[in-house]
Amino acid sequence: MEKTEKHYDVIFAGNYTKDTIITPAGTNQIDGGGMNYAAHAGKALGLRGAVVTRLAKEDQHVVEMLRADGIDCYPVYSPSSTLMTLEYKTLDVDKRELYVTHTAGTIHPEHLDGLTARAIAVSPSIRGEVEPAFFHALRLRKGVLLAVDVQGFVRVLRGQDLVYEPWDEMAEVLSDLDILKSDAMEAEYLTGETDIEKAAAFYVQQGAREILLTHATGVLVHADGQNHHYEFHSKSMDGRSGRGDTCLGSYVSARLSLPPHEAGKYAAAVTSMKVEKLGVFDRTITEVEDFIAKYYA
Repeated sequence: MEKTEKHYDVIFAGNYTKDTIITPAGTNQIDGGGMNYAAHAGKALGLRGAVVTRLAKEDQHVVEMLRADGIDCYPVYSPSSTLMTLEYKTLDVDKRELYVTHTAGTIHPEHLDGLTARAIAVSPSIRGEVEPAFFHALRLRKGVLLAVDVQGFVRVLRGQDLVYEPWDEMAEVLSDLDILKSDAMEAEYLTGETDIEKAAAFYVQQGAREILLTHATGVLVHADGQNHHYEFHSKSMDGRSGRGDTCLGSYVSARLSLPPHEAGKYAAAVTSMKVEKLGVFDRTITEVEDFIAKYYA
């Protein structure tokens, strides 16, 4: 698809990942990538979204599936897609081991040329997928809500293992952000805080305006000095992979028309339903609103 001047509600950027997911229940191969989960969450909430991603031409089916679902996709082709194994040895969704054998490369600001949006949500999987300069360039776009998942900076590829390492550019990047998504383990590693409210406040001190912080039982939204807690209400954890990406996509999408504490309800509801099923979120806006009325009224 040729890039002409096109406008969207949200642009979701990040590399596609070809995932092998190992859980106590068995092993599955799925099409992953933070942008994939986030974009489908946005689509379910009625937003017009686009995906900018890197992947191998042999995985063109991902591009076609996104387009078939009504999500415009602008691929940048690489010799290989990112190949990732996610191993959950227990039922604790915050504890997993990650391995990567190939990466699709770096997404640059020019890959978004010709595309405008009210919000840009960036979901990198590992460090190097986007660089700090990427956010400096996006910050120049006036009036754009800019969000990112911290996992793409704290997770570093060493050999085939993804390990946590210090993030020296944290304050530099966070000063350009409106919304930062983190999970509890990433927050503890980067901030030194086991208390998620204190961790969220630390992130704000580094420059981000709003914090979306997931943990085993729910999500915290920290905005304007206030903490808003929402519990997850899931019947199973069969679709735990993509939880944080779905949470970010739904929060950013809802945030375009709602204040933080209301957008948090949509993020909690969509994420609760998503983790019950492997793959991207595929429920309706009516189901989401019914879920909110039941659990978060």
